[in-house]
Amino acid sequence: MTNTEELEMIIKESGLKKSYIAKAINLSRQGFKNKCENKSEFTSTEIASLCELLNITKLTDKERIFFAKQVI
Repeated sequence: MTNTEELEMIIKESGLKKSYIAKAINLSRQGFKNKCENKSEFTSTEIASLCELLNITKLTDKERIFFAKQVI
């Protein structure tokens, strides 16, 4: 599961617009929203692209954001 709150915080800090991010990883705005809200899952390619775009480099950060065991 994706830790939506943490991902949202990182997106906000990056200054990038969600529509730009969605396009950059070949998703529609709605498709990106669905994945952020855990209605569907990010693919490994999408995760890799997001990490590059958002400068998420630490493995522990990637695991915490994209592979959360439980999201409140």
